[in-house]
Amino acid sequence: MHWNPCCCEIGFEVLERVVWQMENAQVGVRITYLLAVGVLIVSPVVVSQYVSSVPASFVFGDSLVDAGNNNYLFSLSKANNLHNGIDFAASGGHPTGRFTNGRTIPDLLGQLLGLSSFAPPYLDPTARGSAILQGVNYASGGGGILNETGRLFLNRLALDRQLLYFENTKSELRDILGEENLNEYLSKSIFSVTIGANDYLNNYETPILTSTDSLLTPQEFQDRLISRYREQLTRLYALGARRIIVVGVPPIGCTPYQRSLRFKINGDCAERPNSLAVNYNKSLKDTIIELNKQLYGAHFIFANVYDIVLGIINNYQDYGFEEAREACCGTGGLYRGLIPCSARAKICPDRTKYVFWDPYHPTEATNTLIANRLLDGDQDDIFPINVRQLAEL
Repeated sequence: MHWNPCCCEIGFEVLERVVWQMENAQVGVRITYLLAVGVLIVSPVVVSQYVSSVPASFVFGDSLVDAGNNNYLFSLSKANNLHNGIDFAASGGHPTGRFTNGRTIPDLLGQLLGLSSFAPPYLDPTARGSAILQGVNYASGGGGILNETGRLFLNRLALDRQLLYFENTKSELRDILGEENLNEYLSKSIFSVTIGANDYLNNYETPILTSTDSLLTPQEFQDRLISRYREQLTRLYALGARRIIVVGVPPIGCTPYQRSLRFKINGDCAERPNSLAVNYNKSLKDTIIELNKQLYGAHFIFANVYDIVLGIINNYQDYGFEEAREACCGTGGLYRGLIPCSARAKICPDRTKYVFWDPYHPTEATNTLIANRLLDGDQDDIFPINVRQLAEL
């Protein structure tokens, strides 16, 4: 292949924005907009042995995947303090607002798929223009499917608000890419939604300052959740998403917080929260199957993190861990699980040996195991296809 660039004399500085990379069998093509002069240049780039066709990652959810949105909210759910982020290399070990010691699952999946940067939090003032071309993170600690979920945190972004913010991002991307390129870009991007745990733990099971949802039977509340979530996932599809990872609720009864709160002397997980999660996940998986049948061109996949995480907890030594019940950074209770990680909290010396980082969230080591299972796992882990197969569609 031969290519002779056209050279132009430009009398002023131009702003270059690399939009996205398209891959064919042999040659990658980089599309670059020189916005200041309205010139479109197409140039060949070297394609590595494995280059993902995924141009961007858009992340929705709660504190499991929040990349720092709550830093910009007046909220009681924050992670912008020590020792959070102590192993996050990109920040030099400084807290970023991630509720873990290092990378989250979407961070890891993005890297595994070949993205060169992490999706920035939407509320970060710098998350505009070229900074959003590889995706945006809308997740918020305390957020839920239902708008009333997490009221005890004062402020958080519910999924409805996150979808509204994505509409804003889509409008900005349209200005950068143009309508036709935008549709192609969105159809190839990966969308992930990790939400639902707060709807149980910080709504249904914690009626104080929340709502009347606790008056419903478990089945009634589950039906309400699934119905609302179906509408939200359908809305995400209508906004252009086609490759969508829907993450189930993990074994929420096994967190250091629940074990400490319920005074599980023998270390057992709390049965009721786990039972609620199991039943919810079954219904959610059925919903995913239905959406794939009903929405043309949709590829929803269900991430069974409940079984993945429970398997890690029950067989933690097989994965190289030494502790699966106690939080690495936390205070109070039998398992250091009552008060979140803070600069004053005692921290474990080796985070790679702990399943849980704080009273609620996994360590980067656990997140890495989960991310790899989602990337290449079988249908017991992720259904009907895994993330790598989704990216290669």
